[in-house]
Amino acid sequence: MVAALRFLDEDGQDVELDANEAAALMAVTDELEAATVSACAQCRSRVVATVALVDLLDAAQPHPRSGDLIELADDAPTLHLYVLDLTTECKHSRWRDPGFAEWLDVIEGDGPSVRS
Repeated sequence: MVAALRFLDEDGQDVELDANEAAALMAVTDELEAATVSACAQCRSRVVATVALVDLLDAAQPHPRSGDLIELADDAPTLHLYVLDLTTECKHSRWRDPGFAEWLDVIEGDGPSVRS
């Protein structure tokens, strides 16, 4: 499996979705908008609220990885999960809010698409 999206918690626990799983998740959750607290305007990397993500997944059409994502969110040591878009080379130059620094601290060095 080639990962397309990686969801991480602050401790480095993760759930990876392949391209088809990622596309399906983004479709059934309206691009994770309701759970997003901070995001890059140029790719799918973002910070999501754990409680809002669980609520969003519970309300959405079934997705084969919902259980894994809910478990990651429920077990997360903080109120956020960090999503890394592994399919896009992005400098995140248009991500200007403070959530970027938090996201970068957690995922720094975790994937080839990270460029600060």
